[in-house]
Amino acid sequence: MAKLNSLFLIVAALALSCLVAGQDFCVRDPSGAPPCKDPSLVQEEDFLFSGLHLPGDASLNRLKFNVTAVTVAQIPGLNTLGLSMARIDFGPQGGVPPHVHPTATEMFSVVEGIFVVGFVTSDPEHRLFARSLRKGDVFVFPAGVIHFVRNVKYQRAVGISAFNSENPRTATIADAVFGSYLPIGDGILGPAFQIDSSLVFEIQAKFNNQSKF
Repeated sequence: MAKLNSLFLIVAALALSCLVAGQDFCVRDPSGAPPCKDPSLVQEEDFLFSGLHLPGDASLNRLKFNVTAVTVAQIPGLNTLGLSMARIDFGPQGGVPPHVHPTATEMFSVVEGIFVVGFVTSDPEHRLFARSLRKGDVFVFPAGVIHFVRNVKYQRAVGISAFNSENPRTATIADAVFGSYLPIGDGILGPAFQIDSSLVFEIQAKFNNQSKF
């Protein structure tokens, strides 16, 4: 929570500094110098991204999906504006596994294909909200909730996601829990998932032997 509060304070300070200076924007300086790029050096390219029409290769990871992100890393002009988007290409029956965006709400729109999507509310209810989506449908995942997206057909599919953050961070549940850089002990994961130690080690080995997506 302290880190989250610090993040909000930093973003607020950046936005405030731009307002005080009378600027219309606060383009991120590629050198990392705070708070903003010198307005006299800002160009149209600082607000531009090209290529969202190009399909991503969904065969490159084990779950058969590919994300083309359009965040502040791709468009420096998004800095402090609180929005970003992504194109997500899915292979046959590919899907984004359960994950969270700690500081961003997501709106997922179907461009092509049929999906099953859903999210689970926090403790103690753990209520599941899930729907089947078709072309033109939009579904909202509130910030911080565990959610998932899956292409249910045997052909490729495409979705567009929008976020109310210029840098929506992602934490994938299974990768974080079983594939952490320093492994979480079986004495913690065993009781938590109601499995024995040997199964904990077996699952961890699978994640540690696979490349991250």
